[in-house]
Amino acid sequence: QVQFVESGGGLVQPGGSLRLSCAVSGITFSNYDMGWYRQAPGRQRELVAVVSNGGRSIYADSVKGRFTISRDNAKNTVYLQMNTLKPEDTAVYYCHKRYYSPLDAWGQGTLVTVSS
Repeated sequence: QVQFVESGGGLVQPGGSLRLSCAVSGITFSNYDMGWYRQAPGRQRELVAVVSNGGRSIYADSVKGRFTISRDNAKNTVYLQMNTLKPEDTAVYYCHKRYYSPLDAWGQGTLVTVSS
């Protein structure tokens, strides 16, 4: 069964940076496009960034130019470098396959809080 373990969140001031990591197991990681998602309080989960199995990336407009997604297929890990953080980036961040089944489990996520 696929498993995701997210880490790297925390409390950061506006304008600061964080790097999130997600260790993935239970799948042939290199075969899959991977995504970072986030869910803010009272809001639906949204897709933030995607990295294809070939390394191409796309971003939500809200994070374009500030966030960078990357992957290390040797470590089965996907990363999210977040710069120039804003209070509206506050959310629980999750990683998952870009295209997932409703039956797929999610990790616990990692909380990012942007506040002065």
